[in-house]
Amino acid sequence: MNYEIFPPLNAFLNGLSGVFLLIGFWFIKNHNKNAHRFCMVSAFMTSVIFLGCYLFYHFHAGVLHFAGQGWIRPVYFFILTTHTVLAVCVPVLAIMTLRYALKGNFVKHRAIARITFPIWLYVSVTGVVVYWILYQLYPSYN
Repeated sequence: MNYEIFPPLNAFLNGLSGVFLLIGFWFIKNHNKNAHRFCMVSAFMTSVIFLGCYLFYHFHAGVLHFAGQGWIRPVYFFILTTHTVLAVCVPVLAIMTLRYALKGNFVKHRAIARITFPIWLYVSVTGVVVYWILYQLYPSYN
């Protein structure tokens, strides 16, 4: 099987999740709860699909070593490290945030969403940045 489709697919799914998050945020700021709900559930589902594709790809294709040299190396590894550490938190935070909303506990939902939203958005954006650096700017040919 050709696994080359997965890195751009994963970047697309990460970016799409970020778009849903931003639009959902805009909707709730404009008091459109139904559109907000749709966007946030879409962001969650997109992230679930991303996680499945990501795990499948790395289980089958392995790890790609970063080929960049010089100043970009510490920049890349800083972005990758912060992305990875925060990405571990996103599923738990997202599930908690979604759970409070589904239960109608909007006080707790808003409180945790203020933490979840920026972390989840950062992870979505930096996922695309990591892809771009690793596969487009400094591709490895091992």
